[in-house]
Amino acid sequence: MSLPGLEAALDDLARGGKTVGYGALAQHLAVPGPGSIAKLTAALEAMMAEDVMAGRPLRAALCHARGSDLPAKGFFDVARALGRFDGTEAAAFVTAERAALFKAAGLR
Repeated sequence: MSLPGLEAALDDLARGGKTVGYGALAQHLAVPGPGSIAKLTAALEAMMAEDVMAGRPLRAALCHARGSDLPAKGFFDVARALGRFDGTEAAAFVTAERAALFKAAGLR
């Protein structure tokens, strides 16, 4: 599943060195409800598979759960299933993915 504007929004975040909450991103993209977050996460999970196949950092790492700086559990489940996450040091994994995204965007 893809959502119009999702890739551009994540690219803009990477260029700005920023992250975003799932709800704010769904609202920004005007994802229709009910189930807007589920639709967004399905699109992010599909994008994660594309990123792995292309050898890119996981752009979904730019999203975070409410009340956290880390993505939701589903992000880690998918990253593990795709062979990108070993299940340990979640914060370090996300930090590394974000650093790679920011570097690719020319920030650091």
